[in-house]
Amino acid sequence: MTAVLYDVPGPRARRRNRILGVVGIVAVVAFVAFVVYRLAVTGQFEPEKWEIFTFKAVQLLLLDALLNTLSAFAVAAVLSLLVGGLLAAARLSDHAALRFPAMVVVEFFRAIPVLVMIFTIYYGLPAAGVTISAFWAVVIGLTLYNGSVLAEVFRAGVLALPKGQSEAAYALGMRKTQVMTAVLLPQALRAMLPTIISQLVVVLKDTALGFLIGYPELLFTARLLGSQGEFELPIIPVAIVVALIYIAM
Repeated sequence: MTAVLYDVPGPRARRRNRILGVVGIVAVVAFVAFVVYRLAVTGQFEPEKWEIFTFKAVQLLLLDALLNTLSAFAVAAVLSLLVGGLLAAARLSDHAALRFPAMVVVEFFRAIPVLVMIFTIYYGLPAAGVTISAFWAVVIGLTLYNGSVLAEVFRAGVLALPKGQSEAAYALGMRKTQVMTAVLLPQALRAMLPTIISQLVVVLKDTALGFLIGYPELLFTARLLGSQGEFELPIIPVAIVVALIYIAM
């Protein structure tokens, strides 16, 4: 018996998979237990290390950092989806005048690390007389990279559909715009959704790069709080709290 993408495992394969699954779970639990043990013996769970979170000013600082992270993510995510949609539409166009420039833009910005783009925007543009705030430097850098990646996701999703879908629509007399919006995109979006969500998670996590240019997001605030000597440098507790916030988001 076969499924769409793989052969259905038989009894021996299922047994082997169960054994490997148990071994993997045991290994992960053992690793987590070892990390917790090392944190405990080094005093990272001592009350003095966590006292910093009892201060209202610290709580408000973390809240402001969370809002800054979410603000940069929300704007960059929306712009990335818009830019990705426009670039994908241009790459799928029948006109070379639209297709070629879109291809150059996509391949160019996909090849540049996000951090390099953020540095170039924040530190390079002022030399040309254009001043960009840290917030917009982060947002623009994330948008250029992730918009280019999403453009390829959208294009690949549309091209992966059977050609018979578009041919049948054209045979009914539909225009290309109608074929794309009424026939192809509704089907492609269902297939693309997991990849789109994964890429938006990347956008959220990459907002942490803003700390390198002084944008007061979660990582910037974590580094600030972790360096407080009066609380015995609570780097690990702050890192744990910030990590849990990221996981929750």
